[in-house]
Amino acid sequence: MKSKKLASKKISKSSQSFLDIAEVKEDTVILKDGTIRAVLLVSSINFSLKSEDEQNAIISSYISFLNFLEYPLQIVIQSRKLDVDGYLNRLKKIEKEQTNELLRMQTTDYRQYVSELVEMGDIMNKRFYIVVPYDPLSDKQKSWMKRFFGVFSAAKKVKLSQNVFTKRRHDLFQRVEHVISGLASMSVKSVVLDTQSLIELYYNTYNPDVYNQEKLVEINKLRVEE
Repeated sequence: MKSKKLASKKISKSSQSFLDIAEVKEDTVILKDGTIRAVLLVSSINFSLKSEDEQNAIISSYISFLNFLEYPLQIVIQSRKLDVDGYLNRLKKIEKEQTNELLRMQTTDYRQYVSELVEMGDIMNKRFYIVVPYDPLSDKQKSWMKRFFGVFSAAKKVKLSQNVFTKRRHDLFQRVEHVISGLASMSVKSVVLDTQSLIELYYNTYNPDVYNQEKLVEINKLRVEE
């Protein structure tokens, strides 16, 4: 009996306790070690199609961008099977509402073609992200023991004071502005993910098998365990 009770307690434990993320708010990810992150969605460029002069300019800008960095960045590339369900549903609606028989048949053929193309070709959609970190205390300033116990206590400290979070967030987004500017010099566009987009990103990342079937609701409708 006791073993069954213990097993049920283990199962009911929230998966949130196993993640490094303590909280997501104000377009910022707060980790359990007290550090915070901002995430940029970044466009891509086809380097091979550029002229030699353009390629040299991009390389030069990239070198300058790396040289000005005084902190690490994380580059994340996600590949997902292209989701065209929404597009196919819109085509089906147009097909039903079409009064011209010839146009209706053409819409049907086109919808079937797109559906078969995605299934047979296994077309992937790639998205590029840059994670910008901010650590209020560098590793050089913290002893090993403080870093170890900081994993368990830093998240609570962040929640204690909104002023502390606001100050850290301000410093983080100063870095973000510099990164955006550096990327723009290479003709790479970037945008900061807001709170809703961050939650959706991590939900899709940690639930790759179900995120297409179980869509995440809007942030103001979420119920999060404390």
